[in-house]
Amino acid sequence: MINPMMKNIFYGQLSSSFNSVVVSLQNHRSNDQSTTNEFEGVTIEEQPHIPLLLQKSNERSDSSMHDELRHFRRCLKWCALDLSSSLGKNISYLTFVILAIIIPILTTISIKIPSSSSPDKPLSFNKLVQLPESGLAFIGFLTLYRFFKEYGLKQLLFLDGLNDDSLDVQLGYKYQVDKAFKSLAFILLPSFIVEFVHKILFFSAVVVSFPVIDVLPINTIMFISSFMSWVYRTGVFLLVCVLFRLICELQILRLEGLRHMFEGSGSEPCAIYLEHRRIRDQFYVTSHRFWFFIVGCMVTITVSQLGALLLVLASKSDKNFLNSGDLVVCSAKQLSGFFLCLMGAARITHRAQGIVSVATRWHMLMTSCFDSTNHNKGKNSSSRSSDDFDQSSLDEAVVKDSNDQHAFQTRQALVTYLQHNNGGITLFGFALDRGMLHTLFAFEMSLVLWILSKAIVLS
Repeated sequence: MINPMMKNIFYGQLSSSFNSVVVSLQNHRSNDQSTTNEFEGVTIEEQPHIPLLLQKSNERSDSSMHDELRHFRRCLKWCALDLSSSLGKNISYLTFVILAIIIPILTTISIKIPSSSSPDKPLSFNKLVQLPESGLAFIGFLTLYRFFKEYGLKQLLFLDGLNDDSLDVQLGYKYQVDKAFKSLAFILLPSFIVEFVHKILFFSAVVVSFPVIDVLPINTIMFISSFMSWVYRTGVFLLVCVLFRLICELQILRLEGLRHMFEGSGSEPCAIYLEHRRIRDQFYVTSHRFWFFIVGCMVTITVSQLGALLLVLASKSDKNFLNSGDLVVCSAKQLSGFFLCLMGAARITHRAQGIVSVATRWHMLMTSCFDSTNHNKGKNSSSRSSDDFDQSSLDEAVVKDSNDQHAFQTRQALVTYLQHNNGGITLFGFALDRGMLHTLFAFEMSLVLWILSKAIVLS
């Protein structure tokens, strides 16, 4: 029996220990609340040490100037693609009709060669670019309209699941957003300068005539309108290309995070499977969203480039910067934007296929580690005498062996799953990898050689 005095002493010590634990938990909770209140009372400008992507959603929405997507929002507003309101939609529709349809038609039918010039100057070379540029702008506008009508910018970039990613992935997002707009500037600025110079030379050498308007400086008006139309159509097309490339780069960050999960011996196959399935679902969604844009751009660019090549080679007139500058700038812009999309898709598909080799190496290392451990334990156990073993040690050995066998089967199942689900960006079930790029290059080269043979026969 326990002495009543000892029982009281025991209960008193237990009560004091419990009270001390409760007091410490309350103090810890009050400290957390004070820290939270301290950060909530400070604006974003006063928190430079807190990464923007790690701040709360309400804090991020308080200041749009500090949002990583502010560049996209500015581009959408400047391109009249702000579809967030009914007024923005009406302005967007009207701007597209004027700059992508009406002005190119007026430019094509109103420009004529002056009577003092030689009649063999082929202005038709510059007219060849109007239809492909408007077609690509229509495809890009339709793609952006469908995106922002159904998803929104954050859902399109998969920013809603950013909190589930690692810290490296979250910090890499801002860098990739800034890098995407640098790529847009590298393509757009040289084309802008060359096109501006060409427009000045072109409209100073041609005559713009309308049956109704004869008083106003119609050449200057058509020069400004034509250049604004070119900037609008180029911006819409390249914006979608940069958006697709950005999504691919952001998914590469997630694949790098998945690759880091295979490092070390503490990785859980179930956690790796769930993360890969989440990334694979995002690949499927991205492929489904952009298939129309990629296929439409590939068909439009192929037809326009090969048709222009055939007409230019078949023409016997002189080619110079004045009559072919638009064609050169249009070709460079189209190929640069389309290669930007293809290279982004090939990179992400190559990284997704490389996960299989990483998983196989991880499975081999884990298996060899367990085998060497069991082998060393077997040597130690064989040196013991048979009297040292009892029933409990035998049961423990059986349980450990079954656990090792279960872990091996789980890892093997994960490797098999990755081998059959290693695709990245796909089109109709075909992966856009380097093999697909080689196939497209061979197809386009065969068409170019066929057109060259026809041009030689016609000449």
